[in-house]
Amino acid sequence: MLQARRTIVLSINTSWNIVNFRRNLIVRLQREGYDVVALAPRDAHSDALVAMGVRYFPVDIDSKGLSPIHDIKLATHYYRILKELRPVAFLGWTIKPNVYGSLAAHALGIPVINNISGLGTAFIKIGLLTRIVRMLYRTALARSSTVFFQNRHDRDLFVAQRLVRAPRTALLPGSGIDLAQFVPETFVPEPASETAAPVFLMVARLLRDKGVVEFADAARIVRETRPDVAFELLGFLDVQNRTAIDRDTVEGWEREGCLRYLGEAADVRPYLARATAVVLPSYREGMPRSLLEAAAMGRPLIATDVPGCTEIARAGQNAFLCAPRDARSLADAMLALLALDADARTAMGRRSREIAEREFDVSVVEARYLDAIARATA
Repeated sequence: MLQARRTIVLSINTSWNIVNFRRNLIVRLQREGYDVVALAPRDAHSDALVAMGVRYFPVDIDSKGLSPIHDIKLATHYYRILKELRPVAFLGWTIKPNVYGSLAAHALGIPVINNISGLGTAFIKIGLLTRIVRMLYRTALARSSTVFFQNRHDRDLFVAQRLVRAPRTALLPGSGIDLAQFVPETFVPEPASETAAPVFLMVARLLRDKGVVEFADAARIVRETRPDVAFELLGFLDVQNRTAIDRDTVEGWEREGCLRYLGEAADVRPYLARATAVVLPSYREGMPRSLLEAAAMGRPLIATDVPGCTEIARAGQNAFLCAPRDARSLADAMLALLALDADARTAMGRRSREIAEREFDVSVVEARYLDAIARATA
């Protein structure tokens, strides 16, 4: 008699996030014999989950909403689905799945593994919302088997504020990076001429907290003395977030000529390959995927000197760092990189790839999840 496949549930606030950032983990779980179920809002990437052999259940997560009624309905929906599925474990990412999915799983006696992939707007801007989120996290994480963090700063903050007990925590190198997929030699740019324009590329959701406004402001400053430099912005517009940049603002930047908006892309590698450097002036991160991918592609980095970014962007090695919320500081970092000769920039990119190979291989992430699942289900 064949043994029934063990069910494991993953939940994140977008199907896009699961497809783009958890694909390797899903494949590894399936290879280990798990029936993988995804709970996420329906979007353009939901069908891709089904194509991966994942059982998909849509859940209505309003990421920027603060309605208690809506959140109670979400918790109830989680409870009903998990009661039907009875998985061996529930894995949650992002605030609402981590809170309401975890609470439902705890109520049913289902082991929970959380991933705090970044603290987000609620922790960047301290106020009533921050206090509410802390209270919810403290309740939801109290009985979790493992709570993963992507940098030690976030973990230390949660432990210091008694949101989670230290023995329950562990560190992950972000979502990891598939080094066989992100290979510098895969997308070799056309040979550059002496007059080829340098390109600074920012890859991010278009949120104020990612430093998008500072990127545009820094572009203006740099172009005052280096009008040959190009600035490109790649990422989602119309994001459901209180700090989202609206389309009119982005189109205004384009009309002004300070940057070019590239839209969104299923494959960012060609854009990374032709960038002189990849920029992320974020206010705070867990472990920024855009910088991981850029490092794996052998690009120099420019990032803010904040938790998360400095895990992969290292001053004096592969990156220039700047102050957060400071366009002038960002512009100075860009100008410093432009002042380097081609060999020095190439050496920075090579060190980026070496760091990615040494510390951020996706196989490390997969192994730590499998170990956490084994402990939780023992």
